Amino acid sequence: MTALYTASATATGDGRSGHTRSSDGVLDLDLAVPKEMGGPGGHLTNPEQLFAAGYAACFHSALKRVASSQKITLTDTAITVDVGIGPREQGGFGLTVAIEAELPGLDEATAQSLIDAAHQLCPYSNATRGNVDVTLTIA
Repeated sequence: MTALYTASATATGDGRSGHTRSSDGVLDLDLAVPKEMGGPGGHLTNPEQLFAAGYAACFHSALKRVASSQKITLTDTAITVDVGIGPREQGGFGLTVAIEAELPGLDEATAQSLIDAAHQLCPYSNATRGNVDVTLTIA
């Protein structure tokens, strides 16, 4: 694969309680461990939120592209991605992903067909396929 674009970010400090910054400075955030994982939580973000935001935006773009290729007009759509983190049975930590699509005005079969096709197109879905449990639902 030849990359069309490469994003670069650097994490410093204490990892999950440190700082992250993109190479262009657009993203420049302090991080905090969520309360659920023993940290302070609060008004700082964490890697799972960043991953969820990126996945939601990417999946939404894939959905729009698939719909456009099928001459289906989408209005007022929303994609919500929940990213869970927890210990794996074989050690270490793993992620789970739940993708919920709001596709008003579409029948269930069409909506399901679109999200299934978007899941095949989306780079985040392709990156996680086979190693992260991903569920797709229609709101």
